[in-house]
Amino acid sequence: MTHSFRPTGVCSQLYTFDLEDGIIHNMKIVGGCNGNTQGLCKLLEGMDAKEAIEKLSGIRCGFKATSCPDQISRALKQAIGE
Repeated sequence: MTHSFRPTGVCSQLYTFDLEDGIIHNMKIVGGCNGNTQGLCKLLEGMDAKEAIEKLSGIRCGFKATSCPDQISRALKQAIGE
């Protein structure tokens, strides 16, 4: 199933991804730091959503209270109903 999420407090504007049996596929990030977001998408491919949430939740970007990885964890939590 394809999910979409509009992050807040970060440069990126939209995340879309598929979850199949809790496994992340086809993560796409619109906006943000291109190299970093491409790296995140490749690293997350095939990863269990709960493991990704554990690793990404709470990461901050500079003085911001959140970051693109933290927002991805929030998107994944929403998608799995946590």
